[in-house]
Amino acid sequence: MTGSGGRAVLAVGGHESLPAHGPPGGGSSPGAHGIYDPGRGLRSALGDRPRAVVVPMTLGRDPGLGRAAAQTLAWAGRDRPGDLLLAPPLGTITHLIGWIRAAVLKAIREEGSRGAVLLVARAADPEADAELFKVARLVGRYLPVRWVEVALTDGDPDVAEGVERCRRLGAGEVVLVPASLVPPPHCPAADRVAGPLLGAAAIAALVRDRAAEAERRWRRDRDDGLAAAAHHGHGHGHGHGEESASHRHDGFPEFTRTTLGEGTAHG
Repeated sequence: MTGSGGRAVLAVGGHESLPAHGPPGGGSSPGAHGIYDPGRGLRSALGDRPRAVVVPMTLGRDPGLGRAAAQTLAWAGRDRPGDLLLAPPLGTITHLIGWIRAAVLKAIREEGSRGAVLLVARAADPEADAELFKVARLVGRYLPVRWVEVALTDGDPDVAEGVERCRRLGAGEVVLVPASLVPPPHCPAADRVAGPLLGAAAIAALVRDRAAEAERRWRRDRDDGLAAAAHHGHGHGHGHGEESASHRHDGFPEFTRTTLGEGTAHG
């Protein structure tokens, strides 16, 4: 993909966007272009791309992703300032909550579910995992489901344990909902899977918008995004739910709130 400034647009990811056992140098998100790890994979991708803008594919639970990408970009572009830019993250925790709610509502609308929702994401560090439990609590507000629980791929509780907990709570139906860009693993004990969290068109539109935002920031302020990310990290939204919707690290354009909202769960 090429951005509005004629730069190559590269996506970097971590536990929220790369499969647990993906190929070295990054895999591909369903329907999206290739996603690279922020270290070796990004360095390799920059080898034949002298001008690029990098988008961290985090939904708010991987604040170290932007920091790692900034370090790689700073080294690769040390002798040519402005050639390499770091864009704002794909989303924040506030966005993640909204996208998950939309996926749940779509699943309920299609199937009339009144059972349990099990949010599934890859296990990460303790802080990111704890954040997901907070997300589950906030997702459950104002939704016509009785239980919103959490399962961690390769973590505790795993998906099978999460489904079993929902059954013990009394759920007649358990729906798996991805809480990242990685599809949940197959689990025969679950009744069905909702998702993906974002469709291919939605992901592509967000990536283009983030890249364009980085270009505008560079033209306006000569800010390549590296310094802020190196010191503070990208992607960890501090706001949660509607109460904190105004507290965001970056603007979220109107087309994202509407067009993406219509295709959030299944694209």
